[in-house]
Amino acid sequence: QVQLVESGGGLVQAGGSLTLSCAASINILGFNSMGWYRQAPGEMRELVATIRNGGRTNYADSVKGRFTISRDNAKNTVYLQMNSLKPEDTAVYYCNAQLILVRPMDYWGKGTLITVSS
Repeated sequence: QVQLVESGGGLVQAGGSLTLSCAASINILGFNSMGWYRQAPGEMRELVATIRNGGRTNYADSVKGRFTISRDNAKNTVYLQMNSLKPEDTAVYYCNAQLILVRPMDYWGKGTLITVSS
């Protein structure tokens, strides 16, 4: 059974930085991609950043230049370095692992809350 466990959330002032970690229970090279999504109160879950096995990354426009996704395959862990945080970054952040066979299969962590105060 795939388990994704996020850590590193918390309260931070605007302009500050945080790093999220997502530890997987299995070899993350078995997934096509890993990523981070977020959901603010009353909003739909949205993509923040993804990283493929080859290292190719993709970011939401709202976080480009501020957030960096990375992975350590030896530790089966994905990171999200967040700088210059804004109050609108406040949300529950979810780790995602996607496996594409016949169709995409998504696995999710339970989420970690980030609150950015102004």
